[in-house]
Amino acid sequence: MKNLTKIFLFFLSLSLITFSCNKQDKQMSDLEIIRKNNNIKSYPSAKMDSAQAIATITKQKIQELLDLSTLYTSGTRDTEIDSVIYSQMKSYFSEQDSNKLRPLLLELDSLKVQRTKVGDISVSKEIVGKDTLDFAKFYVEYFDMRNRSIGTFNKNVQYILEPSPVKFQKEFKFYFVDFDVKPPNDSTLVGVTK
Repeated sequence: MKNLTKIFLFFLSLSLITFSCNKQDKQMSDLEIIRKNNNIKSYPSAKMDSAQAIATITKQKIQELLDLSTLYTSGTRDTEIDSVIYSQMKSYFSEQDSNKLRPLLLELDSLKVQRTKVGDISVSKEIVGKDTLDFAKFYVEYFDMRNRSIGTFNKNVQYILEPSPVKFQKEFKFYFVDFDVKPPNDSTLVGVTK
């Protein structure tokens, strides 16, 4: 019996030694990964035209503003971080007026929105006199605290791209003029037909 126990313990220890000596892959450190990176792997090779770039930037800015707004409405609104979030939200507008934010915050607060997701977006230009106005139409889906969909809403925003004062570079700063504006009127008025 003692021999059987010794043989069993010998095979058990031999199997443990064999399985514990598995060769692990050598992992590169973060410094080595950064050193071996190049632009080909880091950046997408697809190029966008200016309309696609503007649509992408607009969608990103809308999502950022909505994320900040939901973060603000879910807080107590009387802490220092809430005041920082509020001033950051106002910085997305060309005129830093709190009346531009109030309708958005009231809507998010009344629906108890915890998360938003911006969907398809289309940008357009309207010429009014000598001015060219930039608009974006998109839909946004609101989610509650249990990540259930509250609904999908169609929205319109008016934005401007102001040239940035960087020398020899064509860079622009993005600002909202108004959030959730009424769509521009059609060329014919209601009831006027010929």
